[in-house]
Amino acid sequence: MAGEPHRIVVVGAGFGGLEAIHHLKGAPVEITLVDRRNHHIFQPLLYQVATASLSTSEIAWPIRHLMRGRPEVTTLLGEVTGIDASARQVLLKDGARLAYDTLILATGARHAYFGHDEWEPHAPGLKAIEDATTIRRRILLAFEKAERETDPEVQDALLTFVIVGAGPTGVELAGTIAELARDTLAPDFRRIDTHKARVVLVEAGPRVLAGYPDDLSDYTKQSLESLGVEVVLGAAVTECTADGVVYGGKLLPARTIVWAAGVRASPAAEWLGVPADRNGRIIVEPNLTVPGHPEIFAIGDTISLAGPNGKPVPGIAPAAKQAGVYVARVIRARLADAPAPPPFHYKHQGSLAQIGKKRAVIDFGWIKLRGALAWWIWGIAHIYFLISVRSRLSVALSWLWIHTRNQRSARLITQGGDEDDSHAQKV
Repeated sequence: MAGEPHRIVVVGAGFGGLEAIHHLKGAPVEITLVDRRNHHIFQPLLYQVATASLSTSEIAWPIRHLMRGRPEVTTLLGEVTGIDASARQVLLKDGARLAYDTLILATGARHAYFGHDEWEPHAPGLKAIEDATTIRRRILLAFEKAERETDPEVQDALLTFVIVGAGPTGVELAGTIAELARDTLAPDFRRIDTHKARVVLVEAGPRVLAGYPDDLSDYTKQSLESLGVEVVLGAAVTECTADGVVYGGKLLPARTIVWAAGVRASPAAEWLGVPADRNGRIIVEPNLTVPGHPEIFAIGDTISLAGPNGKPVPGIAPAAKQAGVYVARVIRARLADAPAPPPFHYKHQGSLAQIGKKRAVIDFGWIKLRGALAWWIWGIAHIYFLISVRSRLSVALSWLWIHTRNQRSARLITQGGDEDDSHAQKV
């Protein structure tokens, strides 16, 4: 019927999906936002929840709260299981169907275990709040159990923490766990010396932070080792079990393993039956539409697209946000019968990674920074991009407390207790 608003369905309330909705404000559209969780996560700081530095409420916000001032946006809690492209409908797990005129897929990514999904119960990845609280529980329980353990070998295994993958997430986890053991927990235990905890960072490639310049990679490795982290390079993990990890043909007994080695896109390409790369990401057109479906856009970790340097656009928050802004511009142009914007052009704004207290690396391309200055810039940038003033103040105060008193107030063991003694059970 003439005059009816254009129906847009956005799947996923991550950075890209929310940015697209934000830039469609005032357009003659009716938007349905569907996500299987009721909250948006600031993923760059998810590892700080996993390492007891921040609480979940400091980096996550209810989606309905974020959309409260947008009457044209309907928020639905639901899990998408497929897309009927011919009928222009999104299929939900409960059998419901959402009709659309334009569809935006911002479905994110999941963990990739390179064909060994059986490793996931032993080595959880870090993509959601549930993952972070699971890892936090395992880390804290390991120290608690070590305090009561009388067998030295079992105690050593409990106090050995292995992170698989030395990208930004792996580096940040390793450095923070080392500081947690060395600085925060040391005064709290009587029978164990938390300084003796082993943090082992295992990387199949030849260096840490492979996407960074060599000098920043070398600085990162040296900084991690000065924190007590054992950095193992050129060693692919061949097995993860409840007893530990195997690399180089040897078993390293460890009761806490965290997977930071790879990701795989959501099954969006499978839903549509369109070409994808080896990680399952949709190979999109230059205007971020799905081949053969000009009414369907895909953004963020869901897609594979070559950047200005010929390399794929990275699956990071700034790239997803830029894509969300671009898609909103294309939709607005279509609704106004205006010329389409030029193809999407990703502008890399820099790569940042924290190593530990007053240690970070930044690659802006035209300038490289390391050490305390990089750490301050890293902290200011992350606080700035948090959504609410309350979160900015809360995170700033939490970091101030950590870095002046070595205290982390989020050391809560939740979602279970000693009943998950066998961490082969997925929680």
